[in-house]
Amino acid sequence: VQLVESGGGLVQAGGSLRLSCAASGNTFNINGMGWYRQTPGKQRQLVADINTVGNTYYADSVKGRFTISRDNDKDTMYLQMNSLKPEDTAVYYCKVVDAAGHVYWGQGTQVTVSS
Repeated sequence: VQLVESGGGLVQAGGSLRLSCAASGNTFNINGMGWYRQTPGKQRQLVADINTVGNTYYADSVKGRFTISRDNDKDTMYLQMNSLKPEDTAVYYCKVVDAAGHVYWGQGTQVTVSS
């Protein structure tokens, strides 16, 4: 499975961005999908994830502001980010897990929120 993220960029605090993660290859076997973020010197942290039937999980820091979704027909996952804060600045990565438990990561997309 190959993953390509897009949609990152520079935005002012309070603004919005929509990240996309397009999967290709053996996508028929994809189970869970999720978004993680990482800042310099820190571990990658889970932001939100979604399973095959649409059940979602959000980190407390993004609840009520971010929305994760997936379009199984297009093999694409999204992260709608509203009310962005400077502390949301990070490199955002998408992660996919297939039925065999193999984990795949995208290359990352930078999100920068200015105050």
